[in-house]
Amino acid sequence: MTSLKPILDNIPSTPGKFKPDKSSFYYLYHRIRLHTSIPRITLWTLVFLTLISFFLFFSPPSTTGHRRGLRTAASYGGSGWEKKVKASAKLRSRNGHVVLVTGAAGFVGAHASVALKRRGDGVVGLDNFNSYYDVNLKKARKSQLLDGAGVFVVDGDINDDVLLRKLFGLVHFTHVLHLAAQAGVRYAMVNPNSYIKSNIDGFVNILEVAKSINPQPAIVWASSSSVYGLNSKVPFSEKDRTDQPASLYAATKKAGEEIAHTYNHIYGLSITGLRFFTVYGPWGRPDMAYFFFTKDILKRRPISIFEGPNHATVARDFTYIDDIVKGCLSALDTAKKSTGSGGKKNGEAQFRIFNLGNTSPVSVNKLVNILEKLLKVKAKKKVVLMPRNGDVPFTHANISLAHKELGYRPTTDLGTGLTKFVKWYKDYYVGKKKSAWK
Repeated sequence: MTSLKPILDNIPSTPGKFKPDKSSFYYLYHRIRLHTSIPRITLWTLVFLTLISFFLFFSPPSTTGHRRGLRTAASYGGSGWEKKVKASAKLRSRNGHVVLVTGAAGFVGAHASVALKRRGDGVVGLDNFNSYYDVNLKKARKSQLLDGAGVFVVDGDINDDVLLRKLFGLVHFTHVLHLAAQAGVRYAMVNPNSYIKSNIDGFVNILEVAKSINPQPAIVWASSSSVYGLNSKVPFSEKDRTDQPASLYAATKKAGEEIAHTYNHIYGLSITGLRFFTVYGPWGRPDMAYFFFTKDILKRRPISIFEGPNHATVARDFTYIDDIVKGCLSALDTAKKSTGSGGKKNGEAQFRIFNLGNTSPVSVNKLVNILEKLLKVKAKKKVVLMPRNGDVPFTHANISLAHKELGYRPTTDLGTGLTKFVKWYKDYYVGKKKSAWK
């Protein structure tokens, strides 16, 4: 091994920067040839295997699951993406905002971006189009909702601070609506690191860039009703304890609230956290119960209905997407300016947390009954005990604070909302299959 040390010492520690020197391989080959009795063909095989190993070692990591890491600037949105960013950020309203929406191709992100753009705000979206659920659905939101509204979406990651600083250099964002996150309670048991990377690392990256901008943007971000965890007091109030998370997802959202408070306190960032309660509606997430119940009922597959210990009813405070979007826009409109500049705090800054729910919990059994009537199909129900995978049996939002300070007033009951969802689902999935058969 001592004869190989000069070669190994010349290999840098940073992957991707090593370019093999011809003389090194020449030296290695002839040292082996002169000091061993290996036949010539075996030596060339050794060189071939060495080259294969080299490319395998320095090749990009697998993109299965949450795809790709940080990329070159040229691939963020195609040719001339910087001009598209500036065009998308243009205001059409005199008193409007210029908003960077992260997670813009997501369920809430797409609806919120369109609503902002339609009222005259400047909007730029950011999304990494990961494969936690069907990427084609995210791309369809972009092509059918966002593109039509004139919202340009940068194909990038919130952990890419170079990209974030580039965006803030191109556009003076007055607000950030931070909706990008690793969602879902149960998936944390499969891929826990994705929650840390997105919900904590990614959020910190957003805050780090925002604190250094002059003037700093105001930030509105999505927390979750999951932070209430094992809290048995209902309805859930913003003043209730949130130190008993029942899932890793909930823990990362609670950590996000504490991190947000720290950046508000130290750097003067104006920050508003919104605790969403079971958002549903057209263009929703396929991992949500109302969505996959609809799919399975239509396909005549059995569905599992959870119940708590001692046959306790499982219920959710289902909140229609349009009501959530109104809450997001009200939070942006009432957000005060950040008080810091250049990473230094110059005064006390606004810090708020609100529940955004429907304040009318509905049992899962009633949810299924409504779907049966709308789909005109009898569900094959299988009642099972709720597993200990992070789910909680009951959620119920106290929205009095949001009503008082944001004017938040949800208006859509579950029956009306599911009617709109089922119509969209049939148009998007069933209609698309029929047109493909023609």
